[in-house]
Amino acid sequence: MTIKDDELQQIVRQVVSRVLAEQNAPSQRAPAAPAPKTIAIGADHGGVAMKTDLVKYLTELGCAVNDCGTFTSDPVDYPDIAYAVAKLVSDGAAARGIIIDGAGIGSAMVANKVPGVRAALCYDLSTARNAREHNDANVLTLGARLIGAGLARDVVKTFLETDCTEDRHKKRVAKIMDVEKRYLRK
Repeated sequence: MTIKDDELQQIVRQVVSRVLAEQNAPSQRAPAAPAPKTIAIGADHGGVAMKTDLVKYLTELGCAVNDCGTFTSDPVDYPDIAYAVAKLVSDGAAARGIIIDGAGIGSAMVANKVPGVRAALCYDLSTARNAREHNDANVLTLGARLIGAGLARDVVKTFLETDCTEDRHKKRVAKIMDVEKRYLRK
C-alpha cells in the first residue's frame, strides 16, 4: 500500500492530536517554521519501547515532540514510519528527526530518500557528534537491538546539542545537497 503525502500528513496530524488529547494537553496548530527544539520521532515495533522512553526524555529536555508512531508492539513496516518522520523534517515541521528500528539501517536508507534529509545511523557518542559536526545530519536513526536505553539517551542528547559550525564541513554538506539536486525531478 502506498501512502500519498497529503494522506500521510493527515494521519500524522490525527496521531499527534490523539496523543495530545490523551495527555490532556491542548491541541495546538503547528507554526510555519518549527521551533529549534521540535523533534519528529517514530519507531517500528522493534523500537517502540525505546521510542516511548525517548519521548519522555525529549520532553524533559524541553523539546516539542511529534510522535509518528507506532504505539504498540504489533508488527508494522519501518519504511512507513521512517518516511513519516523524514517528511516532517523535509517539510520544515520538525527541526530534527529520530527513527528507531531493530538495527537503524533500513530507516536511515528510507529517510535518505526524502529530499533535504541527511539521516545518520549512530550507535555511540562519537558517531552522533560526527554526524552533526561533519555532515549536519538532521535525522538520527537508532538500532534498538544495538544499544541500550541509557546510551540511546546520551546519543540523542549529543545529536541535539552538536552543531555543524566549521566552514570546511558546511562546504562539504553543500556538496551533498548538490548531488541530491542532480537527481530531483522537476
